Amino acid sequence: MVARRTIKGNEKLIFEMIYNLVDNAIRYTNENGKVDVIVVGNSISVIDNGIGIPEEYKDRVFERFFRVDKSHSRETGGTGLGRAIVKHVAEVHNATIDFKSIVGVGTQIRVNF
Repeated sequence: MVARRTIKGNEKLIFEMIYNLVDNAIRYTNENGKVDVIVVGNSISVIDNGIGIPEEYKDRVFERFFRVDKSHSRETGGTGLGRAIVKHVAEVHNATIDFKSIVGVGTQIRVNF
């Protein structure tokens, strides 16, 4: 039996948040990489084994238009707004974001509702 949890909020915004988290994970994970989406209790985690984010950028990753790796801009597309949208949706829903990343190992972003 699968336990069900309900997150109260705006369905379209939450969809947009999850979409952006998964899209970023896919964009910055190497070919044959792995992206996991895990829902436990009232939290949603997106975990990848991609390029990771250097320590010096971790305070800026949720800023609008911020791109960690500008050299991939043409290859991956995107505007640098995805994580800013995630932050905004979390704030609207009084959620918190836990963020962990190691260069060359991957990134985990967890949103706690």
